[in-house]
Formats: sequence, structure tokens, C-alpha cells
Amino acid sequence: MSRFPEIIDNIILRNPDDVYGRIYVVSAYGGITNELLEHKKTGQPGIYQLFREQQNYPRKMLDLRDRLFQLNEALVPAGLDLDEANDFIGDHIDLAINVLRSMDNVLASGYVSHKALLLAARELLASLGEMHSAFNSANILQNRGYDATFVDLSGWEDSRQLTIDERIRDSFEHIDPFSTICFATGYTKGTEGIMREFDRGYSEVTFSKVAVLMGASEAVIHKEYHLCSGDPVLIGENRSHPVCNTNFDVADQLADVGMEAIHPKASKPLEIHNIPIRIKNAFDPGHSGTLITKDFIAPQSMVEIVTGSDKVVCLEIHDTRMVGEVGFDLRILQVLAAHQVSYISKATNANTIGMILNERDCTPELVADLEERFEHISTRPVAIVCAIGSNIGQPGILAKAAGALAKNGINILSVSQTARQTNMQFVVERKNFAQAQIALHATLCMPQNPEFPART
Repeated sequence: MSRFPEIIDNIILRNPDDVYGRIYVVSAYGGITNELLEHKKTGQPGIYQLFREQQNYPRKMLDLRDRLFQLNEALVPAGLDLDEANDFIGDHIDLAINVLRSMDNVLASGYVSHKALLLAARELLASLGEMHSAFNSANILQNRGYDATFVDLSGWEDSRQLTIDERIRDSFEHIDPFSTICFATGYTKGTEGIMREFDRGYSEVTFSKVAVLMGASEAVIHKEYHLCSGDPVLIGENRSHPVCNTNFDVADQLADVGMEAIHPKASKPLEIHNIPIRIKNAFDPGHSGTLITKDFIAPQSMVEIVTGSDKVVCLEIHDTRMVGEVGFDLRILQVLAAHQVSYISKATNANTIGMILNERDCTPELVADLEERFEHISTRPVAIVCAIGSNIGQPGILAKAAGALAKNGINILSVSQTARQTNMQFVVERKNFAQAQIALHATLCMPQNPEFPART
């Protein structure tokens, strides 16, 4: 969104004779949601944390307003009406400060649940970023002579108690997407609270629900890069290549290790309603991108993507009472569930169960809880590297992968693969994370289709 003038040329007006019949669900401009909530990668606190700790959040809000004014000014050459845009976001910043001050007073009274009110404040702040970018997008296209509509799903000035689905239906009830270009906010206000379950993934939930409720023929996600066979920075631009076709199962496997094409809970409704997802590089508009469908199986057995994470921990439970005891691992899972922790991979033998967890989830509290119940608990920082595809089942592929790692001096700490054969997972020392991906990609990956050249 921060390169919106290019988005206009590459996507919205790429074919001037075919600009309608599309609904754009937009995110905030780059870095704005980080300032409103917290930095998604580093966790650096934003305005929400200042509010939560009752610090000087109004000053920070006004600083953010000034930055948004600067963003607006930079979009004037693209067609933005600066006065209208500044008035819109300025008024909403002022209103947000007043609402947060009222919440502050209620919190200080001690008569209400802090959790519920803090979640409401978080949603209020999050919605500002998408309101700003969606309003600007519609304004720019209107000033260029096109019929464009700002579809505000934030519910700021609507006190009705609507669910998310009801608000989307209500907002689009009198809009014909085939006669106007729709720009909808990525945030949707609903009685169930869109951030309660999805937090920063809320824009993908809105995107998915709009596609399903409006009966879209295809759901297109525009990113800054292609969905590639491997990380181009790591593997090399001339060695990695865009994935042309895959299925929802592969998308779920990617999400499980943090390489989300789309949040799995947002993709599931699209899968159920048989709406394909297309991942496109917004800055390579001539490429058709990656088509994710329900039934695709690669006609030739192959690994489509090598990926993984070095932000994981191996949690190992060793207990001599485990052997032959029915339901022993259930007791472990109950502890994980109590801490709201999900594992990525699991390996087991007679008296040891090893689980790969996201590093952020392996808390001292979780480990202490397990130590109270089982004989020996150990943790170690590791990396997990995955070879994923819709059809990777072939004789010798596991040996080939293991051989590639061995040839590069990489020891496999653990390996996992189900009979469905869509994902081979190798746990290695964290220091070997990059080299393991390079080795597996060089050995296992090949372009899906010769008509799509190897480019990024």
C-alpha cells in the first residue's frame, strides 16, 4: 500500500477497459499498524501499549497523525485530495483520542473487565490504519474520473450490534461491484471481535469473508514478492522460481512453519466454497502468480517449496513410565492446551516424545508445568526445514533429501513425514538452517512448468 501509485498502474488500472467487478480489501500503509499496536516482528510497543500502561498515548497519536498527513501529501501527485484526506484521518484521530480517554476513566474505576475493554481499544486503534488507506484509495480513483466507493467496515459511527458477516452484508447491500471500484477496510467490526481469535491476521479474515459472502470467482492476494520454491535471497534469484500451481493442503503446511500465504483459518472458508486463491507479485503484473485450488495435484511427483523456521525449540519429554502406557502423550497435550500452545512437529519412541514449538511459545511457565508432571524435560534451540508439495511421494525421495543434508555435513536431529506425503520435516541445528535449505532446494526442486521462467 505504501507504493500505491504503482499498484494503480500494475493492478487497478492495468486493463483500463476492465476496472470494475473487483473488491479491494486493503491493509494499512507500511508500518502504520506497527505504530498503532506493536511491531509485528520485533514486538516493539506502539500506541496500544502506551494506552494499556496509561502513559502519554495522546501525544503519540498526534505524532502519528502528522506522519499520516505526510503520507497523504506524498499521494497528491497520484490524485489524492489533500484537504479531504487530512480532514478524514484528522477527525478520526481526534475521535479516537476522546474514546480512549473515556475508556481510561472506565478502566480506572475498576468496575469493568480490563480484558474486554483493552480488546476494544486494540480494535479501535487497528481500524484507523485501514480506514485511512481505504478512504485514500477511493478518493484517488474518484479524482481520476472513475466511480469508486469507500466501503467502511470499521463500524465507527454505527452502534448496531452486528456480527462480522452481518456488517459485510449490510455494507455491500446497495453496492454493485460491477459499476464501482470498491475499496473495503481490512478491519471489520463485529460483536464477536475479529481480533479476539485472529489478532493481526484480521485483514485476511475480512478478505476471506468478503470473497465468500459476495460469491467471488477468485480471491487474489497481492504481495511484494512471488510465492517461490525457496527464499530468493537465500537460494538465489536464478535458482528459485515462482510456484505456478498448488493446493490448500500445501498452503496449510506453509502456514504451520510461519510462511503464510494466507492464515489457515481465513483460507478454510474459501476452500469449503471452492474459491481459488491466487498469490500475485504486485510488482510483476505480467506474471500469473500462484493459483491455489482445492483439487490440484502435481502431475509429476516433485517438491514444490523448501522453507522452514529457525525460531523454533525442540521440547523433549523423557519418562521411563511412558512405554506401553495408553494416553501418556494426552497428558502432555493437556498441559500444552492449558498454555494455549500448538506444536509444529512431533516424534516419539518408547520413552521419549520430542515436539517442535515456536520459540515464543516455549515459556518458562510451560516448562515448569511439565517438569512437575514428568521425569525429565529438556529444551534446545533448533531449526526446522521442510520440503513441501502436493505430490512428493516417490521412492527414494527421503533418502535423497537425507543424502543432500549429509553431503553438506548437516546432522538430522529428527525427521517427520506422514503417509499423506505432502511435507518432509527435518530438524537440524539452528546454525545449519540456511545451508539445509540451500542443499534441499538444489537437490529436490525443479520448475513446475517450462512456460514460467525462473524469476522473482
